[in-house]
Amino acid sequence: MILSGRVAIVTGAGSGIGRAGAEIMAREGAALVIADRNAAAGAETAGRIEASGGRALAVETDVGNDAQLERLVKRALADFGRVDILHSYAGIQIEGPLESVDALGMDASWQINVRAHFRLARLVMPHMRAQGGGSIIVTSSSSGVLIDREMIAYATSKHAAVAMVRQIALDYGKYNVRVNALCPGWVDTPFNDAFTRQMGGRDKLLAYIKEHVPIPRFATVEEIAESILFLASDRSAYMTGQAFVVDGGESIP
Repeated sequence: MILSGRVAIVTGAGSGIGRAGAEIMAREGAALVIADRNAAAGAETAGRIEASGGRALAVETDVGNDAQLERLVKRALADFGRVDILHSYAGIQIEGPLESVDALGMDASWQINVRAHFRLARLVMPHMRAQGGGSIIVTSSSSGVLIDREMIAYATSKHAAVAMVRQIALDYGKYNVRVNALCPGWVDTPFNDAFTRQMGGRDKLLAYIKEHVPIPRFATVEEIAESILFLASDRSAYMTGQAFVVDGGESIP
């Protein structure tokens, strides 16, 4: 197993991509710290991992709360003694153009889609440096390399997340800490509800995907999980500071 002996923290792991990524890392031998603001969903993910023979700890966590982020990292260290992998996945999606999104919407996007990633990376970095390395994965989006129609808060925050990843990677590569941005495209989860509303319903969104994406379908969470495993493991040992785009080719110029 390629993650045997390693410990991973995953935020937003109660469902969707976060859960799929946590489960695939557990299957490859990692102990998982499952963070989600929905305590029941987080506990369910941890239970699924344990039922499959893995090790998991669920910690109810709102990533917008600094004290809860500190508690999350402390629990991981107290229970498992180290942090080798951070997948800072949790995010929000607020749709609308400039005149529709108010300052609170922009602030919320920044708080969750940028600042929470910064706080978590800052909390785990001293421990990764001290142990000789680690892998930090920040979930951005294909919207972090493209410009979306009428998604100013979301696209701005996702581009900022990519820039932040590159800066951290530049500064901390000498400590063998790799930092990459995962940039999924269209994945069939409820996270797309804002896009679905913007497009005028699921049928119109599906029509858009068929027209604009070379692989004309949604990705599955399991497909994205394979990319998470790659970034978390030594299979990507010489890769840092990258926007790892998994979008079916939509971002091809």
